[in-house]
Amino acid sequence: MQRKPFVPGAALVAAAALAVGLTGCTGGSATDGGATDAKGGDATSSSSAAQPGRYQTLPEACGLPAPSTVRGMLPGDGERLPATEAEKIYAGQADVTYDTDRRVGCRWKRETTAGTRHLSLDIQRVVSYDSAVSDDDKAQEIYGNRELAAGIPSDGSSSSASPSPSTPKGKETGKGGDKGKGGEETPEGDGTESGDPSGSPDPSDDASMDPGGSTAPRVLNGLGDAAFLNDKLVTADSGVHRDITVVFRTSNVIVTITYDQWSTDKTMLPESQELQDKARSLAGELAESFSE
Repeated sequence: MQRKPFVPGAALVAAAALAVGLTGCTGGSATDGGATDAKGGDATSSSSAAQPGRYQTLPEACGLPAPSTVRGMLPGDGERLPATEAEKIYAGQADVTYDTDRRVGCRWKRETTAGTRHLSLDIQRVVSYDSAVSDDDKAQEIYGNRELAAGIPSDGSSSSASPSPSTPKGKETGKGGDKGKGGEETPEGDGTESGDPSGSPDPSDDASMDPGGSTAPRVLNGLGDAAFLNDKLVTADSGVHRDITVVFRTSNVIVTITYDQWSTDKTMLPESQELQDKARSLAGELAESFSE
């Protein structure tokens, strides 16, 4: 599917202003053209109306990441895939949306003997229907609410909670940790852990698996107009998985990348560093494509 070009909002304002001038020259009535967009350049409101966002359309989501990027984020287990299967996996599956100029998305999935990786991309174009609020300001409000809901420090520092490997299913922590059979999300950076009654090896004993504060949920600098990264380890009856989310805003567009790894072996916890690095690399690639 061919990508749609981005249409700068300023171009629409200029076109609308020209249309108003032409109407005046031909003696047309101000009501002949019907209702006008509050930000479309109406002669009586253009001076006070907030500016529209930079983007008026959205690209086709599945074709936005480079094929090599998608392949790198969905590694195999050494076995070569048949051409038809590989094409289906790496092409992705587009989300069903009612207005592709307002929201698009795509999902990828690859299963291996070690587990499964999922990658999803959601792109939202924000439009403010308040003539006093710009599209950019509305997008920043939505982005800010998401950052707040994720518990990202507002001062731009790293979260005090570390996404270091938490207790596998069956363990208990000093501060609420795993909730056993319920398969609850495991809080990161909890207190000390007790021994595993099952006798299974403790992955957290491996120092190389402790990413420390450098990979904690945090604000990301130099990515769009604003960005943050969240990292969660989840233990459940169905398996152990780590979920990485990167959200960034550029003008009136909010991009969300969700990348997770499920492990079939519940004693082998997915590490943060590799998953975060790949998610951030994709975010940088997408941010650059929006700035073109």
